[in-house]
Formats: sequence, structure tokens, C-alpha cells
Amino acid sequence: MACGILPFSLCVKWRTGCGQNWLLLVFFLYLNQMVGGHIRYTIPEEMKKGSLIGNVAQDLGLDLKRLRSGRARIVTGENIQYTELKTDKGTLVVNERIDREQLCGDVTPCSFSFEVILENPMELHQITVEITDINDHSPTFKRDKINFEISESANVDPDVGVNGLREYFLSDNDNFVLKQNSNADGNKYAEMVLQKPLDRETNPKLSLKLIAVDGGSPQRSGTVNIDIVVLDANDNAPVFNQSVYKATVMENSPKDTYVTTVNASDADYGSNSIVTYYFSDLNSGFSNMFTVDGKTGVILVTGSIDFEKEKKYEIRIEAKDQGGLIDSSKVIIEVSDINDNVPAVSVMSFTSPVSEDSPPGTTIGIINVKDLDSGDNGQVNFTDTVLDRESVSEYNITVVVTDAGMPPLSSKRTFHLKVSDVNDNAPVFPQGVYNAFITENNSPGVSVITLRARDPDENQNARISYILEDTNIGGSPVSGFVSVNAESGVVHAVRSFDYEQLKELIFVVKAQDGGSPPLSSNVTVKMIIQDQNDNPPQVLYPVQTGGSVVAEMVPRAADVGYLVTKVVAVDVDSGQNAWLSYKLQKATDRALFEVGLQNGEIRTIRQVNDKDAVKQRLTVIVEDNGQPSRSAAVIVNVAVADSFPEVLSEFTDFTHDKEYNDNLTFYLVLALAVVSFLFITCVVVIISVKIYRWRQSRTLFHSNLPVIPYYPPRYSDTLGTGTLQHVYNYEVCRTTDSRKSDCKFGRAGSQNVLIMDPSSTGTMQRIQSEKSILDEPDSPLEVSLLMLFILLFV
Repeated sequence: MACGILPFSLCVKWRTGCGQNWLLLVFFLYLNQMVGGHIRYTIPEEMKKGSLIGNVAQDLGLDLKRLRSGRARIVTGENIQYTELKTDKGTLVVNERIDREQLCGDVTPCSFSFEVILENPMELHQITVEITDINDHSPTFKRDKINFEISESANVDPDVGVNGLREYFLSDNDNFVLKQNSNADGNKYAEMVLQKPLDRETNPKLSLKLIAVDGGSPQRSGTVNIDIVVLDANDNAPVFNQSVYKATVMENSPKDTYVTTVNASDADYGSNSIVTYYFSDLNSGFSNMFTVDGKTGVILVTGSIDFEKEKKYEIRIEAKDQGGLIDSSKVIIEVSDINDNVPAVSVMSFTSPVSEDSPPGTTIGIINVKDLDSGDNGQVNFTDTVLDRESVSEYNITVVVTDAGMPPLSSKRTFHLKVSDVNDNAPVFPQGVYNAFITENNSPGVSVITLRARDPDENQNARISYILEDTNIGGSPVSGFVSVNAESGVVHAVRSFDYEQLKELIFVVKAQDGGSPPLSSNVTVKMIIQDQNDNPPQVLYPVQTGGSVVAEMVPRAADVGYLVTKVVAVDVDSGQNAWLSYKLQKATDRALFEVGLQNGEIRTIRQVNDKDAVKQRLTVIVEDNGQPSRSAAVIVNVAVADSFPEVLSEFTDFTHDKEYNDNLTFYLVLALAVVSFLFITCVVVIISVKIYRWRQSRTLFHSNLPVIPYYPPRYSDTLGTGTLQHVYNYEVCRTTDSRKSDCKFGRAGSQNVLIMDPSSTGTMQRIQSEKSILDEPDSPLEVSLLMLFILLFV
């Protein structure tokens, strides 16, 4: 198992089967806890497609609903999937033809493994299927036809005849005997008969002596040397110097790479000792991979050597001489693995997004890593990193699989993982305490400060609301002083503040997110009210009274710098707004007194003499240092005298004058108010009367009632004759249509008379003066009001 520092861990399982190494990787959060089981089935090879292997659901204790809801599936990591899972029945059936010899070759037992994966929750079950052999192959000869070459070996029986000879004698040897015979004519001859086969390899040449003895007397003999050269016969087969040859070759070796040399010797001579080498397994396919030099016995690589396909080759090799005699040996060639296969990564299951608060053991995904190399070349390692949504909300996770070969090979697979947010972070203010400043006499509703909190969560979990915590300030709720905008966090002043009454305000604001349950944090806001120069200085001394006059006495013998009095004033503002300065604005004699700028002390600046007036009136201005500055004035009465009675007589008159002036001012103001009121009243009455008369005339003119004739003032009745005082001209016009009437105005003097024909239907007479009612002479009331208005105005 290999685990790193990942936000998820990789559980690595190493399995070996049928000459292949493969890995199963499972992504976990911090901890590996997953349900799993292992079952094993045994089936014969060459089963038909769809044949039942086993009931997986029953053997694993799972119901069919769980198989369907968990999306049960098989993951093999192989190109060929020999089995199929029927989730509707929970059975495992054959999906592809299974040939044990093709799958495993000579390896026994033969099996293959795979995993069944279920999700929600994640389950991983291993299944192993063992394949047994059936008799599906007939015996075969290595060669279709075998030719034996047998050399001819004749029996040797050489005869030698010697006429006249009586008897023959042959020297002693192991191979020949002498046989004496007589011809028909009586002559004797001897025959050398080979009684034991000759072996050229043991004794290639023989030397014998033949002695002939006649029948004479004395008896004579003759000797002859017989040299026999043994000719070679192919009676020895080639012999290998090793019964088994072993060699090693690297996979992917280039063509004509030397493997090994075989050697066989033949004891025969000449052409019978020439040996030829060849592979006897002509149909094994090895001839495409290797070749052997027929004369030298050198074996070379001719094909592509792949360790992953064949790890060892066993080859039968034969040596044959010219006579057809042969010998055989075995050559075992082991293939050395090199790191020529990159680990292959396949995804079995991967879930995205994953909640950041997933408990330990939650499966994120399962990947399969397979490396066809062996040993260190097939061992893989993994690198990982730590997961945190608040740091990074999305991850491109690259799984790098590296084997331990030299040089190492690696492959990688990138996964895009989204981390869904949970409300695990409370809003945080950048500061623990905020200081806000506001100038007194502010307008209600003015913005004081903006509070900002940060929540590293997202969406609704990061939506922050700002709430003013309930507290009391001086017995009043804090909401009566400030308010907080729930969305923006802007703090507003609810009312106008007075620095002289409240200098600072401390309250707490809570930031709460929109998660469920919501999380919150608090911050303290200290609102400091800044002073404004809104208060003028207040003079404490000398005290200003309404009915009496306070005077300071200065003796006539006072020297220069004599302290007359000191003006004492205070300012309820603070800071430079409360810094006071004193100035002498007016004085009866400015050359006699001065006021200290900082302390307000009034001192003489020259010697007092007899010519100086007894009553001295000083106006002192007290001014603060605000922007703009505010000031107050105080009147200081000074008496230049040596005795109190003199002072009293002078200041008594001064008091009466002051009272007279005060009364006169009051009466003038009162008179002005009364005149203004009467003026406005007259204007309103005149306008009202005018409007009223105008409205009355308009109503009369537009009415359909008979008009009461208006007689001019110069009208008079003379003796009841109905004549007029002056001459008037009348013009009367009548229309032909009884429904219409026409009229004309006749003028006489300054008046018009309108006469309409009364005989016409719907007509009437209307006599109206040329002057309108509004143009008539004003009534006595109007004249009186107008005159009063002019009088008041003047």
C-alpha cells in the first residue's frame, strides 16, 4: 500500500495473475474504510457464451435492488472482458471464449481476477475465476516425416590362397582368424575371416604377419606382413557436449543479437564427422524468434523478444552427421525484463463535486493502474496534495504513476475535482475594534463608518447580514443613537449628537452569514464624537445684572499697570475651541486701559490724572479659537475716584439713562408691530371688497331675469311726463325672425341705453350704464380705509 499527503489518500492493492502486475487505486478522504469481499469460481475452458459461472448476489449476500441502485459493474483493467454481470438476476456469465492454453500457456493453475464495484456506499468485491483444462487437443508429432539414413556395413570375410602350401599361420589379433581350405585340385589356401567388427575410431590400422609352411623337408616357411587400413564407416552419431544449454537475452534485443553456441562432436572420420545443427520444433514458432547457424551452432535473435509475452523459451536442437545419425539437446533461453511499458491508468469510478465536510472514509474515486513489467519495473509510486475548498474551490488533480525501473517510466491522469461548500467558516472582521469619528451637530442619517466582514465560504453561506446588538447607553437603547444597514454594513447616526453631552459611543455589531445553521462573529465599534465650536464663551465675572451697575474703582493715584479687575470667562467646548482671548473693543478712554490677551486682566497703561472722567465704560470681547470663532461681550464699568460718594452720584444718573434708553427701545418696537398689523389688515379688506363687488356684477349680467333699469344720477321726472333732463337718442332695430332680435346702442353724453324688442319671443330689454359697477365712485367705507392706509404708511 502506498499513501501520500493528499486531501484524499490512494489505497494501492498489488495483484499478480497470469504473468501480469496490476494495481487497484482507491481515492479516499484521509482514511481507507471500504466494504469488500472475495469469492472464487472454478469453470472449465471453452464454455459457451452466456453460460452460468455463479450467482454473485447470493454468494456476496446482496439483494438485486442493491445491485441496481449501486450501479454494480465489473472492472478488469484488461482489453478482453471474459465475464459479464447480469444485475437483473445477480448472476455472472461467460462473455467471451476462454481458452486456457491461450490465456495461461503452461502455467498452472490458470486463473484471472476482477472487481465488482457498487456505489452509494462504495463496495469493492474481488472475484477470481479458475480455468480448468479439458482434452481439446490431439497428440501431434514434432515432424510429419522422419528419414533414417543407415549406412551399409558388409561382413568382412577376406580369403588368401597359397598353392603348394601346406599350412598357414596368422599372428595373434582380436579381429581376424585364419581359415584353411583346399581347392578341387588339392591346392590349399587360407582365408582371413573377420570375427570381430573393426572399430576405426579405436584402431584405425592393423599390422598382421602371415607365415606359410610348406610340406617339404626340411620344412620351409615364408612370412609376409599384412597391413590392414580400416576404412571409416558412419557408425557414430554426433554427441552434444551439454544435455541442456542455458542462456539469457534482454527483451527488445535487436536482430542478430548473440544468444549462445551449441556444440556436438562426431567420432567418425571425414565426411561422416561433419555435423549440421537445426531446431527440431519447427511448428513451435521459435524459428521466427531465433536462428541457429547450421555449421557453427551459434544461436542469434531474429524476432521481437517481449518479456510480457514470453518470459522463457525452451528449444529442442538437433545435430546430424552426413550419414544421417543425429543427437538432440535442449536450449533454455530466459528473457530479462526491461522497463519498456508505461503504467496504464484507467478510471473505474470518480465522483465530483465532493462536499468539503465529507466524513473520513468517503470514497471519491477508484482508478486501476496496470504495469506489464515485472519486479521493480512494475512497482508504482504516487504523489498527492492536500485538499481545502477555502484555499482552492476546484482542483485539477494529476495522479502520476511511476515505476521503479531504470530508467523509470511514468504515466499520469488528471482529474477535475470540484469541492462543494459547507458553512464551516464564520464571517471574520479584519479588525477586532473599529474607531469611527463624527462631528457633533451632525445631520440625522449621516454615514459614520462602513463595516466589512469576509466569509471564505461561497454563495448563500457567504452572504453576510449586519445586525446591531441590543445594548443600553445611558438608559436608552443603542438603536436610538445609531443604525446598521443589514446588507452594506454602513453605520448611520440616527440623531444629532452633542459633544458636551456625549463624547463617545461604544456598541457591538454582529456579522451573520446565511448558512444553516448560521455562523456569526462580533466587532466592537467605538464612535468618537468630535467637538464643534458651537458654544460661545460665557463670562463669569464681572456679573451682568439687569437692574444694577457694578463698577470697579480706580484711585486717581493709581500707577501704571494698576490691576483694575479681571474678566473671567469659560467655553464649554474643548480643545482649541475653548482657547479664549480677550480684546478691548470700546472704551471711554482707550489710552487709559488695556486688557491682557490671554488672562483678561484690565490694567492701566498710564498714570491717572484729574482730567480723566469719573465714569469709564469698557467693552471687552471674549473670543474663542474655533473656526469660525465665537465671541461674547462684557461691559466693565470703572469709576475713577477716590471716594465712594463721588462714585455713587455719578453712576446713579448712568442707571437712569440706561433705563430710559431701554424703555424707549421697547416702545418703538411695539409701535412698529402695531402699524405693520394695521397696514396688512387694510390691504386685505380693500381687496376683499373689490372682489366681492366684481363677483356681484358678473352674476347679475349673466342672469336671465328682467333687468331693473339703472337711472343715471341726472335723471328726473318733470310733471310726470316721463321726459329726460337731457336729450337722448334711441335706435330701435327689429328682426324679421321672431326668434332673434338685434340691438344698437345710442349715445347721449356719457351713457348708453340698450333697448331690445319686447315683442320678439325670448327677448328682453336690458339697460346698462356704460360704466361698470366697478367704475362707479367709491363708497365712504372704501375712502375711509384708503385714507387710513395712506396715513399708516406715512
